[in-house]
Amino acid sequence: MIRHIVMFTARDKAHIDQIIDGLSLLTTIPHARRLEVARNRKSDQLGNDIDVVVYGEFDSEAELAAYKAHELYQESIRRVRPLRELRLAADYQVARDGRLDQSKR
Repeated sequence: MIRHIVMFTARDKAHIDQIIDGLSLLTTIPHARRLEVARNRKSDQLGNDIDVVVYGEFDSEAELAAYKAHELYQESIRRVRPLRELRLAADYQVARDGRLDQSKR
């Protein structure tokens, strides 16, 4: 399984709801096992720069690639890119039992 995590900061904090709306399109793409879009609670004692988080789980690299190739993914980018300042993304392999898959180093 692949975990896909993307974090965003807004250019203007007044646009956070619009960013969430644009990213929420992603939840309708059928290739993810699980996909969440959430506002950061900003409760960390060391840093609260991130405004919005996307968390996804995919059965395979092929499913993740199909998700990124979907027309709604492109529409989400079109809506969100002008509103965001920073985008940080990470993908990592997890074994079926939830442990990190060390074979994919």
